[in-house]
Amino acid sequence: MAEQLLSGKVALVTGGSRGIGAAIVRHFAEEGAGVAFTYRKQKEAADALAAEAEKLGVRAKAYQADTADFDRAQKLVAEVIDTFGALDILVNNAGMNRDGVIWKMSEEQWDAVISVDLKGCFNTIRAAAPHFREQRAGRIVNVTSINGLRGKFGQANYSAAKAGVIGLTKTVAKELGGRGITVNSVAPGLIMTDMMQQMPEQAKQASLDETALRKLGEPEDIAWICAFLASDRARHITGEIIKVDGGQYI
Repeated sequence: MAEQLLSGKVALVTGGSRGIGAAIVRHFAEEGAGVAFTYRKQKEAADALAAEAEKLGVRAKAYQADTADFDRAQKLVAEVIDTFGALDILVNNAGMNRDGVIWKMSEEQWDAVISVDLKGCFNTIRAAAPHFREQRAGRIVNVTSINGLRGKFGQANYSAAKAGVIGLTKTVAKELGGRGITVNSVAPGLIMTDMMQQMPEQAKQASLDETALRKLGEPEDIAWICAFLASDRARHITGEIIKVDGGQYI
C-alpha cells in the first residue's frame, strides 16, 4: 500500500463543500488526514461529503461558517481543535466572484469579493497562527488565481483580492517561518468545476486557447498540489506561488 502523505494530520479546508474545495477534502482524506471543512448554505451536500470522507477511515466534519466573519473564524478554529484534538493544516479555498467592468462595478460587488477572497484568508490565518506558533509546526495553503498575477478584464475585485492573497502569503511566510510553519499559494487557471461548466462556450474556449496543453484543469489537479504542500515532503518550500494552469498564464 502506498504511503499516505498526510497520515495522522488534521486539516481545516474553507469552502470545502463543492468544486475545488470538495476535491481537496476527498484527497486529504485519501491521504490519511482528518478533515474539517466549511460550507455556507449547502448543508446536505456538506454532510454527504463528510460521510464520504469518513468511509475512508478518517474523521471528517462540516462546519457552517462565513469566513469573512472575523469572530466566526476565531471560533471555528477553536471548535476544530476541540473536536479533533489538533490542527496541523489550514487550506484557504473559500472564494466568490462578482464580475463587472470597473466603470460599472458597484461598491457591494467590490466589498463582497474582497471580504471573502482576501479578508477571509486573513481571518482564518489570524485564528490559526497562535496555535501553529505554539506547536512550532503548521502548513498553510492559500488558493489564489493566475488572475491575481496578471489581472483579468471584468474582474478588478477578484484579481485585486487574489493579488492580495499572494502578498499575504509571502508576508506570513516570513513572519511564521521561524516557528517551522510553511505558507504557500496555489494559483489555478480555469478549472472545470460545476460552476465553470455553466460558463458560455465562447468564454471557455477563450481560456482553452490560452493554455499550452490545450485542455482545462480538473479540481483534482489542485487537490494534489495542495496535499503535497501540506505534507512533510514540502517542508523546505515556503512563500511560493505555484501555478496549476496548463500553461494558461504563459
